[in-house]
Amino acid sequence: MTQDQWLILAILAGTVVMFLWGHWRHDMVAMGALIACVLAGLVLPTEAFLGFGHPAVITVACVLVLSQGLHNSGAVDALTRKVLPATAGRVLTLSALMGLGAFLSGFMNNVGAMALLMPVAITVASRLDLTPGQVLMPLAFGTILGGMTTLIGTPPNLIVTSFREEADLGGFGMFDFTPIGLAVAAAGVAFVALVGWRLVPARKQAGIEGFESGSYVTEVRIQEKSKAAGMSLREIEVELAGVDAQIIGIVQKKVKLIAVNPGRRVYSGDILMIEADADALSDVLSSFGLKLEEAVELDDTEKTNTESKDQPDDLAGKKTHNAKMESESDNEDSESPEDDTVQSGEVVLMEVAVLPNSSLCGLSASDSLLRTRYGINLLALSREGERIMKRLRFIRLQSGDLLLMQGPPESISEFASENGCVPLAQRDLRIPDKRKVWQSSLIMLFAIGGAAFGLLPAAISFFIGVLASMALQTVPLRKVYQAIDWPVIVLLGALIPVASAMQTTGTADLIARFLINNVAQGNAVIGLGLVLVVTMFLSDLMNNSATAAVMCPIAIGVAHTLGVSPDSFLMAVAIGASCAFLTPIGHQNNTLILGPGGFRFADYWKLGLPLEIIVVAVSMPLLLVLWPL
Repeated sequence: MTQDQWLILAILAGTVVMFLWGHWRHDMVAMGALIACVLAGLVLPTEAFLGFGHPAVITVACVLVLSQGLHNSGAVDALTRKVLPATAGRVLTLSALMGLGAFLSGFMNNVGAMALLMPVAITVASRLDLTPGQVLMPLAFGTILGGMTTLIGTPPNLIVTSFREEADLGGFGMFDFTPIGLAVAAAGVAFVALVGWRLVPARKQAGIEGFESGSYVTEVRIQEKSKAAGMSLREIEVELAGVDAQIIGIVQKKVKLIAVNPGRRVYSGDILMIEADADALSDVLSSFGLKLEEAVELDDTEKTNTESKDQPDDLAGKKTHNAKMESESDNEDSESPEDDTVQSGEVVLMEVAVLPNSSLCGLSASDSLLRTRYGINLLALSREGERIMKRLRFIRLQSGDLLLMQGPPESISEFASENGCVPLAQRDLRIPDKRKVWQSSLIMLFAIGGAAFGLLPAAISFFIGVLASMALQTVPLRKVYQAIDWPVIVLLGALIPVASAMQTTGTADLIARFLINNVAQGNAVIGLGLVLVVTMFLSDLMNNSATAAVMCPIAIGVAHTLGVSPDSFLMAVAIGASCAFLTPIGHQNNTLILGPGGFRFADYWKLGLPLEIIVVAVSMPLLLVLWPL
């Protein structure tokens, strides 16, 4: 082995370890790998950022914008109402819902398709007398399966075709993935709709309102006349045991105490940190005469201290000033009879899920200006599998978190829309603008047609589609850049030069020879299955785009070592990278349902493992027939 091969292997190993560790976001890890390759002399500084202009990266960004146009126009809502049966049984309804999710994922971002259909799935679960998780997991897996059916269905397909182009074999066409992808998706949807949904753990009894969201951690303040004032924590916990709640901390005189002595007494003004499910919160409040901390008006001093904790002084002052101005404005408005209806408008409690790559990720409630900007409160937070010990307003939010919000429904909807969240209550489907529906649909259709019939390269065809969307306002100009999933774009742009370094140093061929000589024993069919299974395994543990970028050079190397066509091996990478069903971290859609479904980390493999076996069983014969070695 040469020195360059040792270096790229070390960088690659470190990158995979960082992906699996998950402490840093995937795009940060990819950028670190790119810089390491530049510093090691494996990538020329002048070529370090060429990946950001790669056609695959441009195409992914454009597809995300066009997907947003379909969303904004109401085209998906109109399709949903026509496709989903209103009174059918479980099998037919699940088949239709998964089929719709798979179809949409073939032509738009699959995370976007999942987000659009989640509220529908929760409503369907109630009608079918199923737990939400028994519908959400099939829907998530259906949208993942649908992504493999077209070139633009998922980023790994675009990465695979880009590596084929660099191997001087030409890129895959728009529907080259369809024969195998459609067969695998159809088999997967049929299995899940007929049998698989029964393997999904039911985390809540069917037939009751709402859905299992795990335990919330919320804060309640003890009022002067509260029953809890003067009681010991032990006495309070005895009564809380009957409503499935427990005290996990206390704030006395602005000092947070964890694992407090049960004999400690609490008094008026103290704050209890309570862990309870959503249904138990009202029982806790009513039985002790407590009040949710976020509903308690803070005095000016506490507001200033709270909002300036992690903010510069000038910003904190600005927030306090804004809050004061809004308060004065409210007082003035209350004197106007015309505004009485507005001031006495409906206030609701609504749960919203934080989407992957939401702008809220890494921010706290105080950072998000919930009160001053949106006029809403964060009452509680649920993060499945992790007990949250921080003060509620200082908790850094993560994708998959469930937030219990209080405020006017239109304000909560505005907050969710602007910050990348999904309201998990029944939503009124928007009335589609027929003109916008046709415009956005035709733009997508022509962009796909231009690429499918070879009239234009895919990147150019979809870029023209984006320009048309901007000109016709199917995507508002201010939202064009918000529609792009920038961490994925950075991930792709950074990893493409790293993957090229694997080829130029001969490292991909080295790994390929090791796999063929020591595992496959020179058998091409075993080698193909090995590439498929290894790719699928890595995709369950790290980002699917990163998996495709790492495995494509190895797949090409395996094919060259065996002296066979690399097409079947690249297709195996595309299939394996798109089939992440064993863990909640393998795909963003899996992460998205973790909280709303009340799932635990180990719940996914119960349905995911048999589904992955079906994927291998269906795809291997088709690979050998449609893309012969």
